[in-house]
Amino acid sequence: MGFVKEFAIFLQESGAIKFGDFKLSSGKDSAYYIDLRLVPSFPHQFRKMIKSVQNLISETIGLDSFDYIASVPTSGLVIASALAMETVKPLIYIRQKPKDYGTGSLIEGKIPPGSRVVLVDDVGTTGHSLLNAIKALKEAKVVVDSAFVIINRLEGARENLEAEKVKLYEITDILAISNILHTENILDDQILDRIKKQMSSSK
Repeated sequence: MGFVKEFAIFLQESGAIKFGDFKLSSGKDSAYYIDLRLVPSFPHQFRKMIKSVQNLISETIGLDSFDYIASVPTSGLVIASALAMETVKPLIYIRQKPKDYGTGSLIEGKIPPGSRVVLVDDVGTTGHSLLNAIKALKEAKVVVDSAFVIINRLEGARENLEAEKVKLYEITDILAISNILHTENILDDQILDRIKKQMSSSK
């Protein structure tokens, strides 16, 4: 069984993906909810997920093409931390808003201007949180042209990042996961249709 198929079934069995009626943080309604914050509670699957990201980075841009790994709190940071340890790369993270004490910096960690950064997050939807991070990194004179997520929800993130000249890569996407679960008779036709409609309405 390939990783994506095994991962899709694991997500459903662990409750990391749920189908039904959900309200997202953006206020939008959704036919499904993904919570990858559950994955680190399953160490074998967590390690496979991290290795899968590492392999994807290695195969697409190469581990020598960047100096730092950057992420955004909170769930993306858990993934990036494990990845930084596996690849022995320095880690920084970007807050959504500056803290109101100390230096008030958006970027946590030490990174010199001109450094090459790869961005890592858990899920890509519209790419809003990644775009905030890209803006902060560019203002700090840091080079960022690639971002990696575990799951792409296919609701505009790739196109929005491309507008900032950042290429988005993913391990898998919601359509691939849904099709696998449908083939395994875990997901019915009606929910699969709702997911496809949700994707097309976001374009």
